[in-house]
Order: sequence, then C-alpha cells, then structure tokens
Amino acid sequence: MVNLKILGTTGLQKYGSQIYEEFLPELRWPRAGKVYQEMADNDSVVGSILYLAEMLIRGAKWSVEAAGKSEEDLAAAKFLESCMNDMEVSWAATITEVLSMMTYGFSLHEIVYKVRRGKEETNPRYYSKYNDGRIGWRCLPIRSQRSIAEWNYTADNVLESVTQESDVGNKVVKIPMSKALLFRTKVSRDNPEGRSLLRNAYRSWFFKKHFEEIEGIGIERDLAGFPVLTAPADMDLWNEEDAYMVALRNRAEQVVSSVRRDSEEGLLLPHGWDLKLLTSSSSRQINIGETINRYDNRIAITMLSDIILIGQRAGSFALAESKQSMLAAALQAQLLNIADVFNTTAVPRLFKYNTFKIEDFPKIVPNEIQQPSLRELALVLRSMGINIAGDIEMHNYFRHLLGMPALSQEVFESVYLPQAMSESTMSVGEEIDTAISNAFTEPGMAYTGGNHNG
Repeated sequence: MVNLKILGTTGLQKYGSQIYEEFLPELRWPRAGKVYQEMADNDSVVGSILYLAEMLIRGAKWSVEAAGKSEEDLAAAKFLESCMNDMEVSWAATITEVLSMMTYGFSLHEIVYKVRRGKEETNPRYYSKYNDGRIGWRCLPIRSQRSIAEWNYTADNVLESVTQESDVGNKVVKIPMSKALLFRTKVSRDNPEGRSLLRNAYRSWFFKKHFEEIEGIGIERDLAGFPVLTAPADMDLWNEEDAYMVALRNRAEQVVSSVRRDSEEGLLLPHGWDLKLLTSSSSRQINIGETINRYDNRIAITMLSDIILIGQRAGSFALAESKQSMLAAALQAQLLNIADVFNTTAVPRLFKYNTFKIEDFPKIVPNEIQQPSLRELALVLRSMGINIAGDIEMHNYFRHLLGMPALSQEVFESVYLPQAMSESTMSVGEEIDTAISNAFTEPGMAYTGGNHNG
C-alpha cells in the first residue's frame, strides 16, 4: 500500500502567520517594505538598475504556444491569447506590476474573471472585445506588498490565504490562494515572501547612505565653517536647577545648529555673546567620495548590473558585451519564472471554467530578451557553410531582427525564391550577403554586400 502522507516539512521558520526567515529584524515584514521602497526610490544606482531591468523585460514579446497541432489545441491557444489582450489593463502593464517582485521579493496578484459578452456591455464584469460567452480575465491587479499582513497556513503547512490590511477605511480582507497568483524571485523552503534582489545590496546601501549624509555635512561645514557660539563668562548655562539657564542653553543650541550660509544669512546676538566659524586648516585624510563609489560598485555587482558603471569608474568597455549577456541571462531566467506561474496556476484555472477538449493546456511563452546581431548570425552561418537563400523562415527571422514585416509565402516564391535558385553557385559568403540583403530590402532596392574572406 502506497503511503501518501507527507511526513517532513520544508523547515520554513514561521510563527503563526508571520515568517522569520530573515535574521535582520529591520528586513522582516512589514518593516522590510519601507526599507526596500527607500532603496528603490531614493538611491540613484538601485533605481537605475531596476529601471534598466524593467525596460529590458518589457521589451520582450509574449506569445502563446499551442499544446498540439489539432484544431482544438489551436483554438485553445487562440482563446488564451485573446484573454491576454482583453483585460482592463494591458499585458505589458500587468508584467510591469509583476516586476515589483524584484524590489520586494514577491508580488501577489488577484485573479478577477469576467463573462465575455461583447463591446456593447457597460458593466466591466461583462465587457469584452469578444461576444462568445466564455470566461476570461478581467484583470490581474496587484495587491501591494506593504498591505500583506499575514500568511495563513493550514494544519498541513499549506498556504491557504493571505490577509490584506488596506489603509483606506482600515479594510481587512482575506484573499484565498485559489484566487491569487504569487510571483517570487526565488523559491527557497517555499517561503511566500521570496527574496528581494536588493537584499544582498542592503549592507552596501546602508553604509553608502550614511557616508553620503556625512559627506554633505562635511562639505557644508568646510565651505561655511564650523559654528562656535560663546556665552558670556558670567553666565552659567550648565546649571540644571535654573529653568531660565536651561531654556537659554536650549535656545543657544538651536541657533548654533541652524547656522547656514545663504542669501538670507544674518544673526543678531545680545551683548557678551560671540559667534565664530572655524575652518579646517588641513586636508581630509579620507577620500569619502571614493568610498561612496566603492559601495555603488558593490551594489551594482550584487545585482549583476555593474554594466551601468562602465565608462564612469568601474570596469572597461571590453567587458560590456559579457556583462550585458550575463544581465540578460539573469533577467531571462526571471522572465521564465513569471511564465511558469502563469502556466502552472493561471492558465489551468482559466480553462477550468471554459470547455475545450484538449489533453494539455497551451503555454504563455516570453521571447528572448537579447537577440543576436546580424553580424553574429552571419559569422555562424558562414562558419557552418549553410545555404539560407531559399529558406523563408530564415528570411523572416532576419526581417524580425530589423523590425520589418514578415514575408508572405506568395511574395517569397514569386520574388526571392527565383533569385535564390539563380544564385545557387555562389560561395557561402556571397550567399550570406545575398540572403541578408533579401531579408531587409524590398524588390528593386540596391544592396552592397560585405567583403568575405576565406
């Protein structure tokens, strides 16, 4: 007899509805949300890295891949694609919201359905571009990470729901996981909070933040001088028993700490009081600017994005291509991670409410973030000696890289295929020139091929 009972646990450190995987108290939820938001919104390096990652991912195209070649499989794939493009918010905007998981470690979205009853409907529950009566996605709205208060588990340690506390009207709701999508940058011990991409950069950011504040204060003091306020000799400002002296000392401390050199500077002092601005007589022994730059570089390295510092103070242009490939590969992995959540959770639930006679579900597939250049493709094809002049798929691939419309079979057979057949005696290098030329020139346009050796 097969034992179907689960015996062990993942070892996730939680107490009740709270997760305690993070050993730094300031990076535990809900406090972590404020820290990560400050890092993302207030730090120039972190902000530029997140923006770069978002723009690269948003540039990737999404498509639907049918599970088979039968008419029903193709119809199911077409239906899924229509659901992606029939929401209140565009698919690209939805992906942008999902990408908030890079900052916070996770992104929770509620699945909201609708009945597709055509464009004439005014009720958003039924409005759709299509009038087929099927159940589609109305929207996949995010539920703010900072509003998630509790992770509710069953007795078998299965995540059942989340408790959300809204600032608007102090509203508390429970969202069952059967109606939610949970995206995480990293799944470790099935931690629902994931792991922020900023986590490893926190220590460097913490020191950098404080050093920047010290640098700003130091520059101001070096330029304006260090203020020293001297009271009259017969005045005992340190007498704690004299309320007047205590108040006078507090006022003097406020005055000396608020001295600024600007267009409205000026200070009126009673007789006997003296204010001096002391200036530094020697240069600083520590270059705090270089220290801040070092922490900037460490932040970028932990996020595989030090490419943004090339040409400024870190690395060289010779490494740019390798670093860009590493960043693109890391982001591509996150893109596949997002697609997995859709394909394992959202898509099966969608087809549960719609009747399709299929054995497997279609898949939502992201395209590559980084496309090879024409030069790289030409070198590969030439080294392999492949004749692509009569291949319509390769023609259309080259045109896709150049942002040009694809060729139809009719145009290819009437215009390009005869040219390929008449040029079958050319060398491999000449074939590549001709194929690339045909791929991005219209009939009648001139093209001058490259100079191939070997």
